[in-house]
Amino acid sequence: MEFDRQLRDSLGQNLARRVRVALRVTWAGLLYERLGMAFWPLFSLVVFALGLAMLGVQDVLPLWGLWLSAVLFGLTGLWALIHGLRHLRLPGTAEAMARVDADLPGRPLQALSDTPLIGAGDAASETLWAAHRRRMAERLRGVHAIAPRLRLSSADPLALRFVALTTLAMGLLFGSFERAGTLSDLGEGGMAIASGPIWEGWVRSPAYAGKPTLYLGDLDPAFEVPKGSDVTLRFYGEDGALTLRETVSGDEDTRLHDFIIRQAGEIEIDGPTGRLWDVALQPDQPPMAELIGPMTRAPSGEARQEFRLSDDFGVTRAELTITRDPETVEKRYGFILPPEPREAITLPVMLPQTGDRTEIEGLIAENLAEHPFAGLPVRLSLTAWDAAGQASTAALGENILPTRRFFDPLAAAIVDQRRELLWNRENAARTAQVLRAVSVNPTEMFDEMTTYFRLRETIGQIEGREGRLTDEQLDTIADNLWDIALELEDGQLKEALARLHRAQERLSQAMRDGATPEEIERLMQELREATRDYMQQLAEQQGDDGDGTDMPDQGQDQGQQITQDQLQQLMDRIQELMEQGRMAEAQQLMDMLAEMLENMRVTKGEGQGGPGQQGMQGLQDMLRDQQQLNDDTFSDLQQQFGENGQQGQPEGQPGDGETGEGENGQQQPGEGQSGQSLSERQQALRDELQRQLGNIPGGQRGSDDSVGGALERADRAMEEAEDALREGDLNGALGRQAEAMEALREGMRRLGEQQAQNQQDQEGQQGEAGGQPGNDAARRDPLGRKPGEAGRFGSDDELYEGEDVYRRAEELLDEIRRRSGEQQRQAEERDYLNRLLDQF
Repeated sequence: MEFDRQLRDSLGQNLARRVRVALRVTWAGLLYERLGMAFWPLFSLVVFALGLAMLGVQDVLPLWGLWLSAVLFGLTGLWALIHGLRHLRLPGTAEAMARVDADLPGRPLQALSDTPLIGAGDAASETLWAAHRRRMAERLRGVHAIAPRLRLSSADPLALRFVALTTLAMGLLFGSFERAGTLSDLGEGGMAIASGPIWEGWVRSPAYAGKPTLYLGDLDPAFEVPKGSDVTLRFYGEDGALTLRETVSGDEDTRLHDFIIRQAGEIEIDGPTGRLWDVALQPDQPPMAELIGPMTRAPSGEARQEFRLSDDFGVTRAELTITRDPETVEKRYGFILPPEPREAITLPVMLPQTGDRTEIEGLIAENLAEHPFAGLPVRLSLTAWDAAGQASTAALGENILPTRRFFDPLAAAIVDQRRELLWNRENAARTAQVLRAVSVNPTEMFDEMTTYFRLRETIGQIEGREGRLTDEQLDTIADNLWDIALELEDGQLKEALARLHRAQERLSQAMRDGATPEEIERLMQELREATRDYMQQLAEQQGDDGDGTDMPDQGQDQGQQITQDQLQQLMDRIQELMEQGRMAEAQQLMDMLAEMLENMRVTKGEGQGGPGQQGMQGLQDMLRDQQQLNDDTFSDLQQQFGENGQQGQPEGQPGDGETGEGENGQQQPGEGQSGQSLSERQQALRDELQRQLGNIPGGQRGSDDSVGGALERADRAMEEAEDALREGDLNGALGRQAEAMEALREGMRRLGEQQAQNQQDQEGQQGEAGGQPGNDAARRDPLGRKPGEAGRFGSDDELYEGEDVYRRAEELLDEIRRRSGEQQRQAEERDYLNRLLDQF
């Protein structure tokens, strides 16, 4: 009390209260230290015994072992209590004050409790003493309680306290408090527990549920678990003392103590320590499957179908089934016969290997262009399964199974006959006759005679089989027909396209492997060269020499145009993304480039007016119409054979080149949608060619290798085709129409070369008129463009093109880098050059 009064007098009410609180808390910490040092053996013994009891050690000990353990723990506990009481020494206030004071500078509490021994009554001494007390009181503003310092390492060198705590932790994790409660009875009940009967049980949820294993003894009388959970029971004691009854597995043999929960029901352990549980199944909805949009076709003929899958626990597998839909097939030509049975197509859906599978959206892609179902109506069925084995409701759809498109008429005819042969092998005789008819003029229809010989050999294989074709023979013939159609369709493009695909695949592999910038540069150059070669071959095959490319959309008549410059910019962007490490974006642009190149056809650039351009457009339209007429003639040739495969028609019926009316006014063979016969349509095309000759420069004159010579051959072939159609000779008409189309293509090529030559002559004349003959290259800007009108630089011309375009671009970039590094140049110029480098 005297010390408290001195504190209030010296420090004030608030500071004195803070000092008292710090002293009391510190004293409590000292008491905790003394109790810990005195009673840690008793505490460790109690914790160790509790952990063993929760683990159920008492359940496996015999009765004498249980009593022996109880006596041993009792004696040890009594010794620990006596030891703690003997060594316990309660802390005093002075000890708490000394610990707090030792943590403050100058021990201010001790200084405030001191009294001066000399100088009483001396004013100077008392003033000095008062100043000293004020300084000590000021230091007490940082007073705080001192935490206890319980250090038992010296008293417990064997770390027995940690052994006890570890045992308790194991009991909390893997044991239960109910087991510890069995220690309450050490009489007859204790003997029964020690000797049995006792049981243990666990419930393990399936892995897909992501739930922990449950101890059956800790569960409530009613609980729910996922379907497929595994139950494991263990009985101890006399045989037959405990019995199991369960209705959750559906098994009749209830003696099994390991079973799977397949349905809701009860689990009962009958006996002295038995229990009853009511088990319910956690809701597990079946997965859902959905087809997104119709099936689409990739440029290579690959079938693509988008889908969406979902499940509350996750989808484990899914598959798309494709079956033929013969009811919707038009019953004509070879499809009049019933189809042969064929197995459905089953495509497994690729699911993500890692990550969440509760919501999946993806794309099924498979090239089925050669399958017998290709090009025919099919039914789609998408089904998904979860880990519990539940199947989704099938997502259904209907579509035409995509196949590769063939623009060459002979290749398309071969593929059509292949499809009919695979529909029913009884069409073999009819297929052989049609193939012989369409290949009657090999020199006009085939660029390579080896392809013709392969076709004749295949026809011989079809005709030479006595009786029904075997499955192996049918597959071999189908493969041969497909290969022949590809050779006819691709022509000289095949090698260029294969090189382009190899370049694309190597670049895609480099993206995945993390290639170096030097390797990326080399592969991009290879892709540029392959693209340039492919476009050149495509232009030569299509009879055009244009500077633009047209890529028709899937199923559209009109396409979008893209210039070679834009293709170059796209490849530059791919290289830039790869060098920046943005491989996903680069791969996306690579896929876009591949699709563009697959769909590409070369056309003349628009905006070039004049008679030459108008004549080129007219020839393109005429070639398209002649192609359509050729397809219609071939369709009538197929229909001419009829169901019995006999060539010709009965007397008195209209010829294939004339129109006729059926009993119900239906359109007869040889009649177009406009009501014109094939011969009339051929005559109209010939008249249109005569009219177009006046709009085409050089169209009415010249030798055989000129525009006029090629168009004259086209006119003669059309006239012969018209005569053949009027006489009903469809075989002869097909050959003459093929000659007309080839002559039209040749005329278009000649006309393109003529326009290009005229343009070069005009540019040379303009250079000479400007006073700089033969020095056109000197008047171009660094990007290879000509100066515009009125002396201005910059025009609407495309950027510099040619074989040296990449070398020239690299030289310009190196020059910009060199100039940007010259410090003597003005800051504004260097900033401009740096902006150019950032952009390119």
